[in-house]
Amino acid sequence: MRFLDVRGTRVRLHESGDPAAPPVVLLHGIGRSLEDWALQHPLLDDDYRVISVDMPGFGLSQRMPASTTLDVLADGVWATLDAIGETRPVHLMGNSLGGAVSMSMLAATPDRVSTLTLVNSAGFGKEVTVALRMLAVPGLGRQMLRRIDRLTAPRMERMIFADRALVTPERVAMAIKIARQPDFAPVYLEIAKALGGLRGVAAPWRTDLLARVAGSTRPTMIVWGDRDLILPSSHLPAARAAFPHAQSHMFARTGHMPQIERPAEFAGLVRPMLARVAV
Repeated sequence: MRFLDVRGTRVRLHESGDPAAPPVVLLHGIGRSLEDWALQHPLLDDDYRVISVDMPGFGLSQRMPASTTLDVLADGVWATLDAIGETRPVHLMGNSLGGAVSMSMLAATPDRVSTLTLVNSAGFGKEVTVALRMLAVPGLGRQMLRRIDRLTAPRMERMIFADRALVTPERVAMAIKIARQPDFAPVYLEIAKALGGLRGVAAPWRTDLLARVAGSTRPTMIVWGDRDLILPSSHLPAARAAFPHAQSHMFARTGHMPQIERPAEFAGLVRPMLARVAV
């Protein structure tokens, strides 16, 4: 892992594999970090240049100067790739918020995207965990984000996984470390309020984003965990309708992050699609 300067912003990324190999870019969800993709690096990097990024303002990366929106995050990821000299079309994979950012990247610069993999992605329904809806309550959201500690962090991690054994001390410690970053609460609140409120995920941005990617013919994979407590698996039919050419898969007994709970199955599912596309 390393940090680099991206337009004056300090961004953290993790690279593995041959830099000359086709690039795979992995994006995490809201309030999360590149650690959510750590298990996929060794499963993919024998054939690919695998790049996971702490999106600006999340993980251990600094925020961009502009208010955080999907388009600002998308632009920040493209700028990060430019900074490491990766200008070829990429295989994009995004979990949760990272899925919505991936779709924004596709909409803005389709020629730079080879394939799209959406993992329990935001953008396909209004339903979302009450914990995120509560952030819209004035004053309460900032208070909630400031109280992520050894008592509250494990509860948050348990919402993510169907297998509670994955709520490890290391993951809890990383969640606390991230929450203590100066940009964490402001950026989290900005993007959460931009995307929804007490009634759930807002419809206007979803409608607009899906309209912008409606004509895409890029090979696409959509996956979900059937026990997702953050973005329910009932969103999968809407995702299939938005990408009628896509392959899809529902992981059984799996929560919000199939790439962690079913790492080998996940890699085995996406590899054939990646291999069919020459970069």
